[in-house]
Amino acid sequence: MTFTSYLELHRRYASRAAAEIDTALEGLGPSADNIRKSIAALLRHQTFSYPLDVLPLLVHGAETGDPEPALPLAAVHTLWWTSACYFDDLADGNGTAAAGRIGAGEATLASVVGGHLLPLRIVRSPRIPEPVRGALVDEIVNCGILAAEGQLRDVNGTAESATRGLVVTAYEGKSSAPFSMITAMAAILAGAEAGRTERWREFGRVFGLLWQLFNDQEDILSGRNEDLRNGTVTYLLACALEEAPPTERERVLKLHAAAPGSERARADLVRALLAPDVLSLFGDDLGAFRDEAHRVLDDLGGHGACPPILRRLVDMAGRMLLSPVPLPAEAADGDRRRHAGRSSV
Repeated sequence: MTFTSYLELHRRYASRAAAEIDTALEGLGPSADNIRKSIAALLRHQTFSYPLDVLPLLVHGAETGDPEPALPLAAVHTLWWTSACYFDDLADGNGTAAAGRIGAGEATLASVVGGHLLPLRIVRSPRIPEPVRGALVDEIVNCGILAAEGQLRDVNGTAESATRGLVVTAYEGKSSAPFSMITAMAAILAGAEAGRTERWREFGRVFGLLWQLFNDQEDILSGRNEDLRNGTVTYLLACALEEAPPTERERVLKLHAAAPGSERARADLVRALLAPDVLSLFGDDLGAFRDEAHRVLDDLGGHGACPPILRRLVDMAGRMLLSPVPLPAEAADGDRRRHAGRSSV
């Protein structure tokens, strides 16, 4: 069995991964007909531009040469992120729109059962070898706690106190924890020894950071600017605040405070975030995270086509997508002076 990209792998296994979810929903039985329909509706409404449900297949394939036994984990991954994306929208005040044709209350119940309880049933099913079921359950439970902590840090974070380190800590919860969970689960299912499992967990952590930074960039490039509308403290904002002298920092903070209700403030804030010195710092850190992910993959090695595909996924997630907005000449002089004395995260 050969494949050359994660999209090809997804196409090969997509229907079978969907069948895993259908089987799990049917397993809820006739007494849970309403919640089954609600979960199915939420799954239909929440679609993903990048099918990263193949990640556990790639890890299992790298460990054993065979991705197929990790199909139940691909279902877990899809269910988790469907739930997480809804709760993220709910935290941002967009729960009604994110729920689709079902109500926000119904979508919330579907997210709890579909994203957390149904995955527990999947990993305790006969499809999973009995000796590893307990460890997989622990991964789901621990991830739920870490992700909730990261989401709360994100919700409660303030621009005034933002640093790159604090934003990374929040990202490690809300984005890295689910990726660490699923890569560790795939390694456990593959029978990897404890040290390798922890290395796969570390890969998931760094990949989760890269993926969040990728999403942050896409949000600006698309023109949606949802982070600015929601007042989210992003890594790019932290870079801008750390780079800015006091007067510019005050201006950025005021723009960030006004951005949720002002199109003009959002446009001005985007220009501030795309300043050359800000993007230079962001790009340097992005490259460091990308290099770290590659180092972990180099240490792990693995079988067949899966390790090279994982490396290409890292390169895709670690791309610098944003371009700087040129500064006036006098601002550029100050930019060069600030850039010379900065440190990396």
